[in-house]
Amino acid sequence: MADTFRITLGQLNPIVGDLQGNADKAYDVWVQGRDAGADLVALPEMFIAGYNAQDLVRKPAFHKAAVAAVEALAVRCAEGPALAIGTPYADGDALYNAYFICNGGKIASRVLKHELPNETVFDEVRIFDAGPLGGPYSVGNTRIGSPICEDAWHPDVAETLEESGAEFLLVPNGSPYYRGKQETRLNHMVARVVETGLPLIYLNMVGGQDDQVFDGASFALNPGGALAVQLPAFDEAVAHVDLVRGDEGWRVADGPKAAHPDEWEQDYRVMVTATRDYFAKTGFKKALLGLSGGIDSAIVATIAVDALGAENVRCVMLPSEYTSRESLEDAEATAKALGCRYDYVPISEVRGAVTGTLADLFKGLAPDLTEENIQSRIRGLLLMALSNKFGEMLLTTGNKSEVAVGYATIYGDMAGGYNPIKDLYKTRVFETCRWRNAVHRDWMCGPAGQVIPDRIITKPPSAELREDQKDSDSLPDYPELDALLEILVDGDGAIADCVAAGYDADTVRKVERLIYLSEYKRFQSAPGARLTKGAFWLDRRYPIVNRWRDPS
Repeated sequence: MADTFRITLGQLNPIVGDLQGNADKAYDVWVQGRDAGADLVALPEMFIAGYNAQDLVRKPAFHKAAVAAVEALAVRCAEGPALAIGTPYADGDALYNAYFICNGGKIASRVLKHELPNETVFDEVRIFDAGPLGGPYSVGNTRIGSPICEDAWHPDVAETLEESGAEFLLVPNGSPYYRGKQETRLNHMVARVVETGLPLIYLNMVGGQDDQVFDGASFALNPGGALAVQLPAFDEAVAHVDLVRGDEGWRVADGPKAAHPDEWEQDYRVMVTATRDYFAKTGFKKALLGLSGGIDSAIVATIAVDALGAENVRCVMLPSEYTSRESLEDAEATAKALGCRYDYVPISEVRGAVTGTLADLFKGLAPDLTEENIQSRIRGLLLMALSNKFGEMLLTTGNKSEVAVGYATIYGDMAGGYNPIKDLYKTRVFETCRWRNAVHRDWMCGPAGQVIPDRIITKPPSAELREDQKDSDSLPDYPELDALLEILVDGDGAIADCVAAGYDADTVRKVERLIYLSEYKRFQSAPGARLTKGAFWLDRRYPIVNRWRDPS
């Protein structure tokens, strides 16, 4: 029997629906594995289709084409190592999340996912059928067990594989990021290693897909839970992992162990990666945004420049008579520090034309929120005109605090195609700005040093839609608001939980009411990078029409 076994891992970034492009990526990794003497080349879960493909995989023409792409790939990879790759697979009326092992020019084995996730962003119980508890597959004279993603979060699949003769575990994943996810993954995988006594190799994909970012960070564990190999987070990587057979069975040879960044860097990397891949995968090359002189648009501009390069970002200041001199100076300073284009488009004349057009209809009515929102909607109209004319995607700049309570104007500052900070609370926006001013990495396209002026970070937040306006006129101060939102939204808590945490009941009820009333706005809002398990979209799905309020 062979005393060594080499697996080439492809920690790669697929594109949903790009079957041929994903197959070509898999083939390139297979060639690298062949040239390195690999016995098996492995790609992540659902790699040929891309992940998370949602209901697309249910379309018969699509899942048939996906299997055909794997079959063609098997023929291309006939002379050399085996290839393991994820795909949707239909058998009769059943549709499975499958992992195909190709060898000798054909599909040699199939693994069908047994445990289907049905929480947060996953609807696999709705999309797929559960496969049976299966056994290992053979590559040469070695027997390998492959629990597919969620299968490895439960003990039954891995234990069945160990009991039926698996010599080590290879776990293919499409596991998206949320804050703290890597520690959770590692704890589950250590549990599987301890329970089975088998080495485990965890292979995850990277890259952005709509709101989700897959963060890679693949690793290998030996019995007892010792870390043998750790790949970088967020970067594509091809790694050759060796196993050595001894008296006690297979063990993963010690290899590189990439250091992982802290949560502030991970969050920022997610927002940059999500933006970069959303543009690349939708075909957009350039971005624009309204740069107000406030902190939210400043961090979005910085993310855009870090994602796309300064030459591909247009910042537009659209001042009204309520725009302060400080905001004008701060917006221009931000654009200059980032090195991106800065356009100045005053809206007072347009606003006068709109209010004049409406004057007869509004006669006898006092000015109110309507006139404030006209300003925001004029800005949205002008920005979308620039987007259409120049082919630049408009980025929206509402943080999670504002998105939660509807402190944004629908068809105004909510207009746009993507929101990098949609899942970033206002208090974290401040800290993220400070972090980016102090830190620079080679994956950032923007300049090092202070790119966001101190005054933007320290001045009181204001929408500047009326004289002397402050956000705190309409909302609790952001530290209090964000603490309440973390309980009510992220923690799905009750008013009583907030009161028990020391907050005023009337304030909590006001915030809860705003959350529910704003559902219709969120339903029409741009997608944005997911940072938590409480992100608005697939993580949290509420009815738009809803009269229930917490009676506590």
